[in-house]
Amino acid sequence: MERKYGPYTIKSSECLHKDEFGEMWLDEVVKPDGEPGCYATMRMRPGVAVMALDAEGFAYLVRTFRYAVGKECVEVVQGMIDEGEQALAAARRELREELGIEAEEWTDLGLVDAVTSQVFSPAQIFLARGLKFGETDREGGEKMQTVKVKFEEAVRMVMDGEITQGISCALILKACRVIAECGMRNADC
Repeated sequence: MERKYGPYTIKSSECLHKDEFGEMWLDEVVKPDGEPGCYATMRMRPGVAVMALDAEGFAYLVRTFRYAVGKECVEVVQGMIDEGEQALAAARRELREELGIEAEEWTDLGLVDAVTSQVFSPAQIFLARGLKFGETDREGGEKMQTVKVKFEEAVRMVMDGEITQGISCALILKACRVIAECGMRNADC
């Protein structure tokens, strides 16, 4: 079943792998220049990312080993949206599970596409404030440590390449902009 896909024509598609996180596809295509080719893509389930910020200006992040890059990474809280779940509900759940935090104030900072060339992995990003601390409820496969740093330090870590995960970088920098705009207006945002 041949079909147009932007400037490409997809001649055939084959799902090479599927699991609880996503699917790997291989498409036989006609490229925009008319030449034949193949395009491999990964389609991840939509997710959420949350940065919790307390009244004293501390950001709560996680340190965890990431298999794909083979190293420990500092990141914002992240997870996938469950079937039938709304993004905000997933964000609340992930923050509670990974850091044991519940938040009263939520700011939706929009959608981020992590890697657009070969990975479909959209994430709705949130800034959480008005924090209440409790116990974590991490899944068995989640081995992580809580990282508490001043928000300015989190921004520095992004700018100095200590935090490299794309969604984390986008969320921290978008939150920085929102917080700066709030300060300029002397308003609660």
